[in-house]
Formats: sequence, structure tokens, C-alpha cells
Amino acid sequence: MSAACLAAVAWQAVTNVPGVDWHGMTGAKKDAALKFLRTEGCTCGCNKKLAECRITDSTCTESRKLVGIVTKELSEGKSAEVVKADVVRIAGEPPPVLDEPVKIAIDGDPIRGPEKARMTIVEFSDFQCPYCSKAVAEVKEIMRQMPNDVRLVFKQFPLDSHSQAEFGAEASLAAQAQGKFWEMHDLLYAGFPDLSTQKIMTYAKELNLDLPRFTADLNSHKYKARTHAEEQQGEVAGVSGTPSFFFNGKHYNGTMDPATVVPLLKKELK
Repeated sequence: MSAACLAAVAWQAVTNVPGVDWHGMTGAKKDAALKFLRTEGCTCGCNKKLAECRITDSTCTESRKLVGIVTKELSEGKSAEVVKADVVRIAGEPPPVLDEPVKIAIDGDPIRGPEKARMTIVEFSDFQCPYCSKAVAEVKEIMRQMPNDVRLVFKQFPLDSHSQAEFGAEASLAAQAQGKFWEMHDLLYAGFPDLSTQKIMTYAKELNLDLPRFTADLNSHKYKARTHAEEQQGEVAGVSGTPSFFFNGKHYNGTMDPATVVPLLKKELK
């Protein structure tokens, strides 16, 4: 369930907190973590509890950082008092440029760039997100400057607040099934923000797709489950908004300005 959908639920009762991976936590430890997140305040200035901030504002980097600390330390057996002291101590520290690496499976995902590139950028994106649309040109420029070292993997992360985003995601995957993902990707963003059926069918004709097959895939929502599975992947990896980028598994906390990213990637490759 995405953050926007969770926001419609009473946050005090929600157990699936955006950005929290409960895998491996026992019932008692999970209960302790939920109690902590529901009673301790976020330090971003929102005057909300940590769980409330995560659910009502999944883009808050402060709450994302703190809930990660809370769940990690409580799972290790630390007391709530010790965890609270650590949260207070760490709260004022800016997030690192790159987080610790996480594993993100990319089998079957669309990839742009050399197969053996040393740097893999995984992007979780939304076809109706204005920031994702802006990032397209930035990522292309980064890859232009590092043609042999960088490849891009695209992951679906349509936000519930964008009414046509999931349809756009399914359309791109239906195009991928016919070998035209990146062509559809580029057209969807070039035509931003129009993701109407009429516009997407125009793109399908332009790309010479098998229209009966493409239409059947859209009408049957053949790729809805895959879209939701990729959303879940993102949430487990710590995605709280779009676009979100991972450099060789490390979540990047910054803008995709090529002047900033290219030197960072070159440093990582060393």
C-alpha cells in the first residue's frame, strides 16, 4: 500500500509504515517499534508523531531516517530509553549523501546503457510526477557523460495522488512486452502530464505496436500486479517519494544535477 493510500487510514492503527522493513522482527519487537513510532515526535518541525509524519508526509527525510534507526536498534534488543537517546542525538544530523547499500532485484526490468556498466542506477519513478519528468533530461546527460560506466534500471512507483500514474505504468510495461519500453517511456514523459487513453493509444500507433495485443493488456490490467510488486520493492528499499535513485544499491539523497552527480559517481567507481 502506498503512502498516499495509508494517509487515508487512521495513522494510530496502521502497521505498514512507509519506509519500514519488518522482515525478521518478532511480534513483541514489532509491537515495541510501533508503540515508539506512535508516541515519539518527529524532529522535522511538523509537530507530529514519527508514524504520523511517515504516513501523512512520506517525503520527509527526517522521519525516514529516524524510523530506520528506531526499528534497527529495537530489533537488536536495545531498550526504548536507549533508542530515544540515540534518536535525540542523531536527529539534528543531515542525511548522508548516500545511504548504506540495499539489494534491489532487477531481473526483467527495462535497462538502458551497457550491460557490463560498473555503475547501476535504479530509478523508482512515476509517469505523472513533474519531478520525474524533469529528471529524464538530467539522467540522460549523466549517461551521456559516462557512456561506458553507467546503466539505468527503471522501476514503477506510481503515487496514489496521481490518478493516471498507474495507467501510465501499465502502458509502459505493455510496451516493454513488445520491446518498446524506452520508446514509450520517452513519449510518456515528453507528453507530460497527459496520460489519457487517447494519448497513449496515439503513442502505441506511433511505435507500431500490435494494437489489439496492447489494448487487451491494458484492458485486462495484465501488468497491475507487477506494478504493485515494484512499489513494494521500493517501499522496502526506503523509497518515500519520486523520483528516487539508487547508485549501486545506495539510496541517493540529493538532486540529479549532472554537475553534482557525475563527480559523485566517478568517486564511487574508484
